[in-house]
Amino acid sequence: MTLVKELEPTQDIAEDVIFPPGDLYSDEPPLETELHLRQIILLLKCLEWLWRDRNDFYAAGNLTIYYSPKQLKSELFRGPDFFVVLDTERKTRKSWVVWEEDGKYPNVIVEILSPSTADTDKDFKKKLYQNTFRTYDYFWFDPYSQEFAGFHLVDGKYQPLEPNHQGHLWSQQLGLSIGIHQGLLRFFTPEGQLVPTPEETAESERQQKELAQQKAEKLAAKLRELNIDPDTI
Repeated sequence: MTLVKELEPTQDIAEDVIFPPGDLYSDEPPLETELHLRQIILLLKCLEWLWRDRNDFYAAGNLTIYYSPKQLKSELFRGPDFFVVLDTERKTRKSWVVWEEDGKYPNVIVEILSPSTADTDKDFKKKLYQNTFRTYDYFWFDPYSQEFAGFHLVDGKYQPLEPNHQGHLWSQQLGLSIGIHQGLLRFFTPEGQLVPTPEETAESERQQKELAQQKAEKLAAKLRELNIDPDTI
């Protein structure tokens, strides 16, 4: 992610302040590795599939967040690797422009660590998300070293989350746990069940259908051994 100097949060915005245009394109650099891309796509795919019947959230990856109307574009943004905003309209966006979104900041942020960004994600961005964004749930994950940590905002300060017996961290905002599965971050239900991708759901349904067909064929064969026509039952 592109990094810039920390900005002090604006306390009061005068009524005559001219806001920048809200129709701003995302301005993020390319992701560092293929694994970063796969991880972001996986989180997006799983959450959007799980919440496919909901229209009150926005999830995105590697997208610019413009949050200060008094700064130049190049000084405005921090593009989280993955973030979720709740209680908002589910639609496509060019970027997330806070002053065009009723002042809403992400409820959940996940940063994918890399050697060039780890220190910033753990210090600078953590402070930004705590003090300016006031994002309730913040996680970071290194897909190579498998380092994984999470924090929840309590009285304005991030407190470390304790893993459950499965090693998962609870996201109060999402109502889901986040944990490592086959080397990548995945979502889990409160009962500890893996939240599947659409492809995994389709494969599971195919296997169940195939198993049911095999059972039916075995039953039919057994009935024929007893001189019973299964088609007449």
